[in-house]
Amino acid sequence: MYVKRLSLVNFRNYKKLQIDFNRKYNIIYGKNAQGKTNILEAIFLCSTGRSHRTKKDAELIKFNEDAYYIKINVCRESADSEIEFYYSKIEGKKVKINNIPIKKNIELMGKLNTVMFSPEDLSIVKGSPSERRRFIDIAISQIKPSYFYNLQRYKKILTERNCLLKDLTKNSKLKSTLEIWNESLADAGAKIINERKSFINVLNEIVKGKHKDLTASNEIINIQYQPSIRVENSWKVKEIKDVFLKRLEENFEKEIKTSSTLIGPQRDDLIISINGNDVKIFGSQGQQRTVVLSLKLSEVEIVKVLTGKLPVLLLDDVFSELDEKRQKYLINNIDGTQVFITTTEKELVNLYRNKSEISLYEIENGKIINAIN
Repeated sequence: MYVKRLSLVNFRNYKKLQIDFNRKYNIIYGKNAQGKTNILEAIFLCSTGRSHRTKKDAELIKFNEDAYYIKINVCRESADSEIEFYYSKIEGKKVKINNIPIKKNIELMGKLNTVMFSPEDLSIVKGSPSERRRFIDIAISQIKPSYFYNLQRYKKILTERNCLLKDLTKNSKLKSTLEIWNESLADAGAKIINERKSFINVLNEIVKGKHKDLTASNEIINIQYQPSIRVENSWKVKEIKDVFLKRLEENFEKEIKTSSTLIGPQRDDLIISINGNDVKIFGSQGQQRTVVLSLKLSEVEIVKVLTGKLPVLLLDDVFSELDEKRQKYLINNIDGTQVFITTTEKELVNLYRNKSEISLYEIENGKIINAIN
């Protein structure tokens, strides 16, 4: 699987762009704020249905324009595909796959698997629980579209239930309606928790090896899934659902007072530790960067193991954050997949001298001013 061509119209700082890519290594270089990251953002958007930088599609439109358009051509072993994104301030968003409109993002999942790695990913370690949930949600959704479906379903039910909790303060007769929502919430939530637990189990095994190779030390990394719903014995969906329903009943009075759901996947977290110490609290900046690199390389491996195909790797200005040892390790461990690298340092190409398939693109003010294929 690889991205063959990308076309942009009024996307970010690009008026119009069409670019053909190398199926292996693509280095996009130029000064800061020229549009390098925007190319990776467009690819990621076509992969996941969302930007990694903003939740507002209107922010993706070029200044003084009313709409943006993206088309991406993907080559796969089975069949090539074309993904199109159009967003207008008046018409909203429209997505097509092979010229056929799709209604939900679940239809997009798995069509183009990507792994994005940027300096902002330090938030996976240093940030709030929502950043860690976002990391695993994006990873699992690309591998299992059914997970994405349950995630969207859960969010919708959660919103409705929270509104009902607020109404219950005025009308206690609505409790029977709440029980119906509880059933739906627990059903979707249990499936999410089950998938998260399975994913973390696989991730934990793979990341230990990656981290050991990166550090060449006695550091032992461990990732512990910390759901807000404590499951004692079985992690089967039915058992999780039963515990979920019980906890909802126990928290009824508290939730009425707060008008919010106090348990569920929306309150889950991951505890990432080295030698038993929480990296968020006790890890150095270097350790935290190494952990994130280990996680991202593990994500690539998991996609390969579970889908049989390597994802497209998007590396957004990460080499400036890594020392020479980790730069070389990263380069030596991404063979076989298509790679996009943005950098301000043209000299980075020296690290790729032994790579036979490489293309360089110099970007300036939303235009390609030099291309070497």
